[in-house]
Amino acid sequence: MTEKEKMIAGELYNPLDKTLISERLEARRLLKLFNEIPEEDGKQLMTTLKTLIPNQSKRCFVQPPFYCDYGYNIILGKQVFFNFNCVVLDVCKITIGDRTMIGPDVQLYTATHPLTAKERSSGKEFGKPIKIGMDVWIGGSAIVNPGVTIGDRAVIGAGSVVTKDIPADVFAAGNPCKIIKNIEN
Repeated sequence: MTEKEKMIAGELYNPLDKTLISERLEARRLLKLFNEIPEEDGKQLMTTLKTLIPNQSKRCFVQPPFYCDYGYNIILGKQVFFNFNCVVLDVCKITIGDRTMIGPDVQLYTATHPLTAKERSSGKEFGKPIKIGMDVWIGGSAIVNPGVTIGDRAVIGAGSVVTKDIPADVFAAGNPCKIIKNIEN
């Protein structure tokens, strides 16, 4: 199994693998280009974004600046919106459902490290996928941790740190993020 296959599978992998370094550098090149394109050049923005994030549906919009590790592990449903300055560490798949809105400065982390110092000192890391449902709204500066699933139509309050799964049809907020109330849809 290659280091890339291990990474995508959520197993311990070596992030200094030549293929992974090369792919991160290519993503950085595309991000630099994307983040510097004038906003009035919508066609170039969309073309560059499609190259960076090939797994996206129709009418997605990502407001620069935007940052990610690879891009190819991000799967966007229809009409997904990212506001300014989002960070997406996509060493594993991040799946985002249709019409989901991601506020400014939101951070989605699939990347993580072993808990024991001995394992961490090996330099290996791993990831856990994130799944965000349809019609979700994640408020500004929220952080979604590795392995979290957020259910359809949920709302995550600004500044929340989501450490555990959040079900559908709830408003959740805080650090750690907890259900505040149900939402009737």
